[in-house]
Formats: sequence, C-alpha cells, structure tokens
Amino acid sequence: MSIRALPLYATIAIFLLAYLICYIQFPAMLSTRVIGNLLTDNAYLGIVAVGMTVVIVSGGIDLSVGSVIAFAGVFIAVILRETGLHPLVAFAMLLMITTAFGAAMGGMIHLLAMPPFIVTLAGMFLARGAGYMLSIDSVPIVDPFYQMMQRAYFVMPGRGRLTLLGMIMIAAVIVGMIVLHRTRFGTNVYALGGDEAAARLMGVAVGRTTVAVYAFSGFMAGLAGIVFSVYTSAGYPLATVGVELSAIAAVVIGGTLLTGGSGYMFGTLIGVLTMGLIQTYIVFDGSLSSWWTKIVIGALLLMFILLQKGLLRLRVSQ
Repeated sequence: MSIRALPLYATIAIFLLAYLICYIQFPAMLSTRVIGNLLTDNAYLGIVAVGMTVVIVSGGIDLSVGSVIAFAGVFIAVILRETGLHPLVAFAMLLMITTAFGAAMGGMIHLLAMPPFIVTLAGMFLARGAGYMLSIDSVPIVDPFYQMMQRAYFVMPGRGRLTLLGMIMIAAVIVGMIVLHRTRFGTNVYALGGDEAAARLMGVAVGRTTVAVYAFSGFMAGLAGIVFSVYTSAGYPLATVGVELSAIAAVVIGGTLLTGGSGYMFGTLIGVLTMGLIQTYIVFDGSLSSWWTKIVIGALLLMFILLQKGLLRLRVSQ
C-alpha cells in the first residue's frame, strides 16, 4: 500500500463507517432522497473545495474564497436588478472578475514573494468590502431563469432528486480530478508543493503555475457563488462567513497534506460528504445541537493532522 495514499484510504474508511452507523440508526439515510439532498446542500462547498485542493497541493492557502462567494451573490443580484441582463451574461462577467482576482493574488504572491496567507487575507477583506459597496442589504433574485435552474433535476431510483446544483458539483470535481491528475499543470502543481526549489530546477514555470493555481481557485469560488445564489435566491454581503475554513477542513479531511505536494481530488469530495453527513445525522437525530457538527469536524481535523504528521515522519525515516 502506498504511504502517500494512506490518508485517502483512511478518509474513505471513516466515511463508510460513519454512513454505516447512520444507516443502522436511521435506515432512511441510505435512500436516494437523502443522498440527493446531501449533494445539493453541499454543492457550493464542494465546488470551492475543488479550487482549494489545487491551492493546498501547491503548498499555498486561499482565505478569500468565502468572501468571493458572498461578493458573487451580491454582484449577480444587483446586476440582474439594475440592468435586466440575462443571468448567463452576468455569470460570464462574474467568472471573468473572480478569475482575474485570483490571478492577481497569485501574481502578487510570486512577484513580491509574499506569503499566500497575507495576500489572500487582504483579498478576503477586499472581496467582502466590494460586496458591501454594491449593497449592504440582502438583495432577492427574482428571475425566470433562476426558477428554471431550481426546478431542474434528475429523478434517481427511489424517487430521490439529483438537482442541477448537485450535478454542477460532481462536474466540478471531475474537472478538478482531470486538471490535477491528468495534465502537465497538475504535475507542476504537485512539484511546486513538494519542493519549490527542486521544481524550479526541473524547469517548472513557478510564476506561471502560481498565477494559474490562484486563478483556478478564483474561478471555482465564482462558480460556487453562482451555485449559492441559485440555492438561496439572494445575494448578501455577510453570507458564507467562515466557508474558507470549512473548505480547508474538507480538503484536509479528504487526505491532502497541508504542507503541499500530496493529495487527491476524490478525497476532497469524500471530505465534503463526510461533513455533510454529520450535519444530516444531527438533523435526523433532532436532539443534538448544531454545534456538535463543529465539534465532530474539529475532532476529525485534528485526527487527520496527527495522521499527516505521522506519515511525514515515516517518509523521512525511509
């Protein structure tokens, strides 16, 4: 068994064990209705976690994604209210803005040799502030195209609904898997996260790769913002506070090393579903406080960080 893949196997084993425990107590948890809701409710988190996985594998961090999602919702809501443009045009404008925003942060990280934590922290405040400049109130989105997207779903066996939002998340994960595991860009990302100096000696274009990594994260955050605006039918600058930390937690629980250089996109999907499963269990139980979600996720996060430390020591000893 590969040591590098051990966190992924642990993630899958924990998810299956947790699902078995939930099924024994609540057999309805295995129904396609619950599975469909699990995918829909966590669609925006899954999409933004795809971008965060690429960033963390490269050895960086992106704290701006939660604010970018909030900005995206407000931007779309205000554009649709003030201009009457078709939502698809607003989506295209938004994705260009968020991708350029991510690329600008990547450029600053490389050209100024600044820590990603500092640059993306500034990006977090900038995006949140830009959302406030557009509106300080929650702006409802009333558009026939939005209503069509909310009603779009595929009926699975068992009458469960795989909604358009769930399908977009699955598509984003598949694209992320191809980008990270099947392209030269993905190989460069792993090399950059493993050892930047060695990657430079290998001929990896470090600057271009860094810019592309954060541009990809910005694109995924913008796409997550579109999905979140469809999910809530509104834009609000105070929305999705702390989502960046949830995305980081999902990536780490999914088996990606925080130090970079190792991780799997499929593990991130399992990490997102594990967090969603905990929330679903608490809803089914009805007697537990929602704060138990944070407690369990915190315990899982700590366990995986300890597992990563153990694996790093094992790798060094070899």
